[in-house]
Amino acid sequence: MTLKLHNARVSHDLQCLNYGGPDWLPPARHADGHVYDVVIVGGGQSGLGAAFGLLRERVSNILVIDENPAGFEGPWDTYARMVTLRTPKQLTAIDYGMPSLTFRAYWEAMHGSDGWNAIDKIPRRDWMDYLRWYREILGLPVRNEARLDLIERAGDGLFRLRLADGDMLLARKIVLATGIQGGGQWHTPAMIVNSVPKSRYAHTSEMIDFGALQGKKIAILGGGASAFDNAQFALGAGVGEAHVFVRRASLPTVNPIRFMETSGLIPRFPALPDPVKYRMMVSFFDRNQPPTNDTFQRALASPGFELHLGSPWLNVEASDRGVTVTTPEGPQSFDYLILSTGLVTDPELRPELQQFAGKIARWSDRISAPASERNALVDDHPYLGPAFQFLAKDPQDQATLHGLFAFNYSGLISLGLSASALSGLKQALPRLVAGVCDQLFLDRQEEVVSAYLAYDEPEFNALGQNAQVAA
Repeated sequence: MTLKLHNARVSHDLQCLNYGGPDWLPPARHADGHVYDVVIVGGGQSGLGAAFGLLRERVSNILVIDENPAGFEGPWDTYARMVTLRTPKQLTAIDYGMPSLTFRAYWEAMHGSDGWNAIDKIPRRDWMDYLRWYREILGLPVRNEARLDLIERAGDGLFRLRLADGDMLLARKIVLATGIQGGGQWHTPAMIVNSVPKSRYAHTSEMIDFGALQGKKIAILGGGASAFDNAQFALGAGVGEAHVFVRRASLPTVNPIRFMETSGLIPRFPALPDPVKYRMMVSFFDRNQPPTNDTFQRALASPGFELHLGSPWLNVEASDRGVTVTTPEGPQSFDYLILSTGLVTDPELRPELQQFAGKIARWSDRISAPASERNALVDDHPYLGPAFQFLAKDPQDQATLHGLFAFNYSGLISLGLSASALSGLKQALPRLVAGVCDQLFLDRQEEVVSAYLAYDEPEFNALGQNAQVAA
């Protein structure tokens, strides 16, 4: 089968499902212009999956916006540097149970079943090609190079989205499908920000000019998967030496996500009591995610790679050559630093939420635990409702937040491995879509119920039937 034939299969499957039927929502009107039923912020895998889910529910007055150029949404063809995805290739994510929309079906259309059997994990850039195909075959409405600056209330239960280019959008609902960093920001230790010029370091989430680092000596801080992704990528791009520094005396070996994928934890996590969720996610953060075996072996086999265990950075300062890093091993000089130091989740860090952040409930507001068992990283996460909706600290502020959904990494504590994790999208997307559609429906329930009670359009023509019987 060729991809062209497979596209015809997808189109037929969609027709069999009556995809594209008429909307059930009447349009909203506003003096400032068109009102979208839903605006999805973020055109990566989560945003595209959310858009398809809404279209399946006959909510088509939607728009996806993304700040990146078309085809470069998300990390896969920008700052991600792993060779393959870390998840098992058999996992499904954004297909909604439609076999022809799965990555496997897409891959086999081009490479056959033998080609599928030949790969161990999904190649990173091929996953991005799949997302481009998914967007095109489904005709999803995406507007690129549209960066959101601010969300504010517009009256009549609507939101106004102000874009960086000066444009403005109106929406009934907003879904923040903004990825792993969308609930806060990437973390750079203060000792580096305060002591090293920005030209000498980058976070793993940034674009890095590895061409300018050819033959150079770089230091990478962090023991998680992205540290080794960047080490092997840098050495493959011509960097002379890549030193990975890990605070722990040994690398993590257990990946808790693998247990979650097979134990029922991912789909059932939202049903757990809050204290159990809290305890499990404290453990999740403590464990860290190890590198995949192939990534670690690839880095280890690369000339110029060196691993420093039990080596926290005690001091960092700029030097004539570049940067001097002091660890328990003593000072060492490097030309450049790469920071695999994770992220911090906190609504206060999101500029687009500045008018709402102070009203959003956090886990610190809803959980009571002894001080010895508290975790600041977990506490700062928003306490979300069952459909990823923001909830208010004070019930009086709930109306202000009504219609805002955080379908990004900030949902980790409330809803588990869900948004921004391929392992959880299969379960998370239907939950989100149902929640958004329920709100859209309930917002106009009085109108719907009144129309139902007044409905009197005949379907059965009794008079005509009686005349036929009499004849």
